[in-house]
Amino acid sequence: MANLINLEQVSKSFGIKPLLDSVSLGVQEGERIGVVGLNGGGKTTMLEVLAGVEAPDSGRVSRVGGLRMAVVTQRGVLPPGSSVGDVVLGPLGVAAHEWAGDARIRSVLAGIGIDNLGLEVTVDGLSGGERRRVALAAALVQDLDLLVLDEPTNHLDVEGVQWLAEHLVSRRSALVVVTHDRWFLDTVANRTWEVVGGRVESYEGGYNDWVFARAERSRQADASEERRRNLARKELAWLRRGAPARTSKPKYRIEAAEALIADVPPPRDNVALASFAQRRLGKVVIELEDARLETPDGRVLVDDLTWRLAPGERVGLVGVNGSGKTTLLRTLAGEIEPASGKRIQGQTVHIGWLRQELDDLPIGMRVLEAVKDVAERITLGDKEVSAGQLAERLGFTPARQRTPVGDLSGGERRRLQLTRVLMAEPNVLLLDEPTNDLDIDTLQQLEDILDGWAGTMVVISHDRYLIERICDTTWALFGDGKLTNLPGGIEDYLRRRAAMGDVGAPSVASTATGASAPKQARDGAAERAARKELSRLERAVAKLDERERKLHEKLAEAATDPDKLQKLDVELKQVVAEKEAAEEQWMELAADLD
Repeated sequence: MANLINLEQVSKSFGIKPLLDSVSLGVQEGERIGVVGLNGGGKTTMLEVLAGVEAPDSGRVSRVGGLRMAVVTQRGVLPPGSSVGDVVLGPLGVAAHEWAGDARIRSVLAGIGIDNLGLEVTVDGLSGGERRRVALAAALVQDLDLLVLDEPTNHLDVEGVQWLAEHLVSRRSALVVVTHDRWFLDTVANRTWEVVGGRVESYEGGYNDWVFARAERSRQADASEERRRNLARKELAWLRRGAPARTSKPKYRIEAAEALIADVPPPRDNVALASFAQRRLGKVVIELEDARLETPDGRVLVDDLTWRLAPGERVGLVGVNGSGKTTLLRTLAGEIEPASGKRIQGQTVHIGWLRQELDDLPIGMRVLEAVKDVAERITLGDKEVSAGQLAERLGFTPARQRTPVGDLSGGERRRLQLTRVLMAEPNVLLLDEPTNDLDIDTLQQLEDILDGWAGTMVVISHDRYLIERICDTTWALFGDGKLTNLPGGIEDYLRRRAAMGDVGAPSVASTATGASAPKQARDGAAERAARKELSRLERAVAKLDERERKLHEKLAEAATDPDKLQKLDVELKQVVAEKEAAEEQWMELAADLD
């Protein structure tokens, strides 16, 4: 394969901070590269140097002649006064009245959610998220050699992320994408670049492979890296729980990885947390009775809703953009009242609410002052943590804690906002897109904190890893006026949306010729579904194994009671039969995936 772009000994600094230091790398034809790293670590700078948006301070950037490339960065500006149709269809030279006859363009506009904006609408009146989607659509409709994307999943809902992943896999073009969405990274990337300390480390595969490689690096590291190693071990245990992680190197240090996580306990003790949450919250948390939620213009989002949040309940909330997720969260928080029905809040409830907006930060303070302004110390799990320690866990080094809030980047402000919410020691957490602008290391720290957090939690997020990791139940708004429980989680949501035939369902992904998504994308979706089923079966086997153990104990205790012995024996045989059937299903699925 030919190289499309080469960087040779490239360096780039802003002020005294070197973001790239003598970096050499290349992008080959058909390669799909995910870029990860800490906020402010140089990911966007590396992307812009690669794409020619920024010139390097030293070194050489070479590109193959006639390279067809599109770049969508967070700093992208749309031409003032242009219409959506001008921006999206202009590079193609296609008139607005002709686009409907092109299946490829129709698929992109539907998948990204541009078709319902209207091509005649001017971009000046669009929201930030809508403008990002328009810029993304303008790149995706083109036939290119290379796509360079910076955080393309921001402002997309769960199925929009699903559609984008399948679309990118179906394309022939190469891809370089900065993303903090771990499911998206694992689905799309066949190589991962980590920008760290001015260098770019390269790994084969997506998120799972990168986690394995980092854990191995941590295993061999100096003792001063103990905290990072422990986090990597916990993340590895999560990924390896259930079916083996999908990696591009099946034999890649598997023995070392298994040894590394052999003694890692489950992420959280649900029973203990629920018991503690009930002591903190009492029986009544937040309840909505016969509630109807409406938009300001009177459109009904949810009708006749009765929902009672329990102590310690951990809920993931999903739905398409505009379905009413944030309105429901605002109603739970008490910021708005339902149009009809009532909201009941327990007397001991203390709500911590993370909004999408960043308008509640004290701009005149420094970072540590802003955290201490809420509290000096808090208790997380069974440990007492100072304001500085929590800020450091969420990515603020001691030196960075002295930075004025007004000088922070968007990602840093999001982290500070989250730190302040946690410092208030709420017993009910309402999180609206908590992963926006957070890098993967901070996400892991956040998940580690929330694993031991005792209280009720409702989370809106398009990050599938986060929902599946920290939430025990998933609920969805399908736009039918109801709140629906999803026993099968995100996969269940996507299946139902696909069955509804709505925009963004996986079935709309198409190739450049308008055909259905290629076998590779369909097989990827089938494999993820199979692995999720493996995980479910493994949990079922574990529960049946525990029931079998307890029944044996009861049989021993009932040795002198023949009637009880007979009943217990019948129950034991039924449990053993169910366990054997589940184990057979597991083995059949595992054999198909090998």
